[in-house]
Amino acid sequence: MNHAITVENVSFSYGDRPVLKDVSLSVETGEFLGLIGPNGSGKTTLVKIMLGLQTPDTGTVELFGTPASTFTEGTRLGYVSQQSSEADSMMPVTVREVVEMGRYPHAGLGRLSDDDDAIIGDALEQVDLTDLANRRISKLSGGQKQRAYIARALASEADLLALDEPTVGVDAESVETFYELLEELNASGITIVLIEHDIGIVTDHADTMACLDCELYEHSETEQFLESDALERAYSSARVASAANVSAGD
Repeated sequence: MNHAITVENVSFSYGDRPVLKDVSLSVETGEFLGLIGPNGSGKTTLVKIMLGLQTPDTGTVELFGTPASTFTEGTRLGYVSQQSSEADSMMPVTVREVVEMGRYPHAGLGRLSDDDDAIIGDALEQVDLTDLANRRISKLSGGQKQRAYIARALASEADLLALDEPTVGVDAESVETFYELLEELNASGITIVLIEHDIGIVTDHADTMACLDCELYEHSETEQFLESDALERAYSSARVASAANVSAGD
């Protein structure tokens, strides 16, 4: 079995606050994993650790069979974070310039070649943004911006795409179009890890689901996941913790 990501016994804390506790899971190559959990459950931290962007306090992580700490094939990884939209809104860059960033590691210190330009063009076409290539990224809608960031990952020829709540603030029609794109990319062989707040839509599209609230409650095929009590356990646990915090504050 080929694993894109292997997480074993990972724990992580911010100071005295535990965020992840003894989390173990593996993501197979070609899997479409939906990652859900209450606010503050550690989802973003886990994804960053999966990608080698943060180091766990304990435990190990491998990317395509290589320890994340020594993984050097960064172009195989595409990450669309919650901060992407804010950062690009501050820069006067076009959609094409954003997508070009995905080719820079391949070009090194040289200029982008004709082959690079062709790959960039294909990436824009794949996410249906060719007609908006020269528009400022700050002028796009939320759904269009997310497609531009995915095109950047496609231009880098990523094998693994991780997205952190990409549909926040996106209208319902654009959300459905966005998920159709993710399904197409997954069908082409790209592994997808998606943090999503809308449990209904992610369970309609992801083939596996994981539920997290500091500890991992469930990771299984979506049908089996929906038959489990993971959601009830994770979200009731979060409500209890929230109530305890309010009482302590009083």
